[in-house]
Amino acid sequence: MIYFDNAATTRCYKASVEMLAKYSETFFYNPSAMYTQGIAIRNDMQRVRDYILKSLNADGNIIFTSSGTEADNLALLGIKKKHGARIIISASEHLAVYNTANILKQRGYDLVLCPVNEVGTVRMDMFEKLLTKETALVSIMHVNNETGGINDIEVLSQITKNFEKSIVFHSDGTQAFTKIPINIRNTNVDMYTLSSHKIGGPKGVGALYVNKGVFLSPILFGGGQENGLRSSTENVAGIMSFCKSIMIGTDNLSSKDELVRAINEKIKDALLQISEIKLLSDSMCSPYILTFSSKKIRGEVMQRALENIGIVVGTGSACSSSKKSKRVAEAIGVQDSYKLGIIRLSFSHENTLTEAEGFINAFKKIYKELTKYDDK
Repeated sequence: MIYFDNAATTRCYKASVEMLAKYSETFFYNPSAMYTQGIAIRNDMQRVRDYILKSLNADGNIIFTSSGTEADNLALLGIKKKHGARIIISASEHLAVYNTANILKQRGYDLVLCPVNEVGTVRMDMFEKLLTKETALVSIMHVNNETGGINDIEVLSQITKNFEKSIVFHSDGTQAFTKIPINIRNTNVDMYTLSSHKIGGPKGVGALYVNKGVFLSPILFGGGQENGLRSSTENVAGIMSFCKSIMIGTDNLSSKDELVRAINEKIKDALLQISEIKLLSDSMCSPYILTFSSKKIRGEVMQRALENIGIVVGTGSACSSSKKSKRVAEAIGVQDSYKLGIIRLSFSHENTLTEAEGFINAFKKIYKELTKYDDK
């Protein structure tokens, strides 16, 4: 099988699976327990927090969650803000942020969507104009999950803080972490979301980086774990496996980047030979995501045809026929004739150039067959 849907989820690394088993079977103790084994587990978790901070080049705190979605929810709902305050997100945010922000809108907050360009990144010329003295929170994703567009969170967070230091800046980094260099110290980012299963770790684990001096209120209540911010016994096995995945992902990052870029470019060059296909990702996007569309073939049709011969690709939520799910396609200005033909390829450093060649050959053959009787 050729798997090109890594933005949806990734295969768990073998070493991460082994770590998951180790902390499920042998070191299974509750980190809140006061006996020796529990204290040892708690210390292991602290080492993971320290390692994540090192990977982010950051100073602050790490709160473990059940997912990137929960981390986004905690960031947006947990931050202290005056009722009715302005909240700014990009028009192409992941639903974990978009839907949470709309809950706040229903509660009386002033939600504003910042316009984005054709690859889904924030329009700088519009962003600063949206900032007001009533703004309490900005949430802008680092890498767009639909197109791979990279937001310059260093510049955006600096603009925000220059306008008003008290505004909290959050970024969803689930498609960026271990894939592009990250240095939180060089930014004014206050909170940053991570997800394990996007980087070769198990599902059910996420984390929220919180800068020093940023105060949150919990959205889950119980035993007071995670310094009172995320009650529930921690998923220790998942957390330790997540750490192993980070270690693997960040090792030789430049060589991984070189391979993924080569795969991306090889497929992109082949797609450009088909006049009816429009690329929705450009050279400035993350090489891990390549999104394109055809006005002749629906994305779901091509997806199924490829799956039938052992090639798995995504369509992205932008391709759904429902009005709600075409939100991102509309935000980035995709023409109506292309909205239903979107295919998203997303890569891993475990993919190969041979797989890229296999995809190209299969795609061309299927495309020719499906458009054989097209009368356009």
